[in-house]
Amino acid sequence: MPQTDDTPESGDSARTGPTATEHHSLADRSRARLRRILGLDGPHDGFVVSSLHGDEAEAPGLDARETAQLRGVRRFGATGALLMALGALGAGAQPVLQNPVQGLRFLGLPARMPSVALTLTMTGSAMVVLAWLLLGRFAVGSFREGSPVRRLTRSQLDRTLLLWVIPLTIAPPMFSKDVYSYLAQSEIAARGLDPYAIGPAQALGVDDVLTRTVPTIWRDTPAPYGPLFIWLGKGISGLTGDNIVAGIFLHRLLALAGVALIVWALPRLARRCGVAAVTALWLGAANPLLLFHLVAGIHNEALMIGLMLAGMEIALRAVEGPDPIRFRIPGTAAGGGSLALLLAGSGLIALSATVKIPTLLALGFLGMALARRWGGTFRAVCAAAALLTAVTVVVVFAVSLLSGLGFGWLNPDTLGTANEVRSWMSLPTLLGLGTGLAGVLLGLGDHTTAVLSLTRPIASLAAAFVALRMLIAVLVGRIHPIGALGVSLGVLVLLFPVVQPWYLLWAVIPLAAWATRPVFRIPAIAFSSVVSLIVMPNGGEYPPFIIVQAAIATILVCGTFIVVTRNRLPWRTETGNSNSGATGGHRTPGAYAETP
Repeated sequence: MPQTDDTPESGDSARTGPTATEHHSLADRSRARLRRILGLDGPHDGFVVSSLHGDEAEAPGLDARETAQLRGVRRFGATGALLMALGALGAGAQPVLQNPVQGLRFLGLPARMPSVALTLTMTGSAMVVLAWLLLGRFAVGSFREGSPVRRLTRSQLDRTLLLWVIPLTIAPPMFSKDVYSYLAQSEIAARGLDPYAIGPAQALGVDDVLTRTVPTIWRDTPAPYGPLFIWLGKGISGLTGDNIVAGIFLHRLLALAGVALIVWALPRLARRCGVAAVTALWLGAANPLLLFHLVAGIHNEALMIGLMLAGMEIALRAVEGPDPIRFRIPGTAAGGGSLALLLAGSGLIALSATVKIPTLLALGFLGMALARRWGGTFRAVCAAAALLTAVTVVVVFAVSLLSGLGFGWLNPDTLGTANEVRSWMSLPTLLGLGTGLAGVLLGLGDHTTAVLSLTRPIASLAAAFVALRMLIAVLVGRIHPIGALGVSLGVLVLLFPVVQPWYLLWAVIPLAAWATRPVFRIPAIAFSSVVSLIVMPNGGEYPPFIIVQAAIATILVCGTFIVVTRNRLPWRTETGNSNSGATGGHRTPGAYAETP
């Protein structure tokens, strides 16, 4: 009987595990996948974020007919702003004490007729939004037919913006009562107390004229703002004392200074990215969210965004300029000018972070652009990070120490003060609130707090990943730093634990200088228009029946205005008034964003 050999031949040998070659192949695939996830595989076609950008050519000025329509749009918006200012005398966020119009026969009349005052303010708000949309026909054109053959000039847009801003400048605060918190926190600092340790009620007393105007939810909370803003407010309190009206006026001037910085920097950044300057100004600076919440609402986002954008423009002059960035030694070639621009720009960005800290993110994108200028190596990244970190540390230490406020503003509890509010505009908060409500309806109990403790950290990690991906995209030259900054701030806002309507400007304004595609502009315009109209002008709540009455009256009045002006204002799109090829203009050297 023949013997059988049970030993398998080498070709059919049992596989007890992966070979060394397979180990290497698996590791290579894992590294390639990780590099692709992080965006380290270099520029390539089809990157979704870069497709938001397309070069946009400038266009000649308007003809006589369009100029006449523009004047009508300007007057229409100015009328709306005047109605808002008049209605705010009764429907605005008036102070509890020291109301200057209380008891006056004519100016105090809106306060005695709340329905009329709210109707005036809502009608004016709707008119300003409609005027802004009509103005967009001369700035953006039609999304169906392309960019306009002719575009309004910078001076025409500046005059329009100024005419709309002036009534809101002299009006009472609207849409928010935060300015009263600014006054109280500044007074705490002026009295030598620590605004980062105690709130207005403990520091000033519950019966103090400034404390009584602060919303109840913020009376016992420390200041969540950086030392530069509190320092400036401290100076205002030193000038005005307990005079609420004077304090409001000076804080509004501070907000207008921030708006002026936005108006200065935004068109320059737009030209740097190959975008029409007027279009960027229309979407960013003339945006109703900016008019309503930064000018009328007096939010410190105006100063924060203004300093950030001005810093980016000044620093990018060095990073994207032809001169070398180095210290200038006497007797050597020039180069110190570029370094001075870089230091000045990064210093302004660091200053903006001492108003509100999220703008520190801009230094990251500036650093990556600088590292790319220096070769894009790991050593270049470290050198850029070291330089900008040094600038930031110097600025933060200087402001914190010179203001006498110290470093309490960096305390996590202080930075998380705003988390007391549960905002439906925040995606993780909305998910937590929705899940908690579902649990209550199903009889499982209210687990909102537990769900929020999960959704908010996960959202923070997602926002951090997007920011990291954008940083790498700037380093490899796939996207301009302004575009990456806008995208990262947009994701941060949407995933932030608390989102207020004016937070949208963190992303909309930088992206106005870079993103030109309808996939961005249409949602940005729609959200700006809708969100501008959903916040009550008193910064609080009204009885539902008053809101319904005012909304019906607003619709009727605005509808009447549209019918009356149907032949004078550009309510309808004119055919043959566009140039679909206008987006093929010259690309500026600094844009380096892929165009699909």
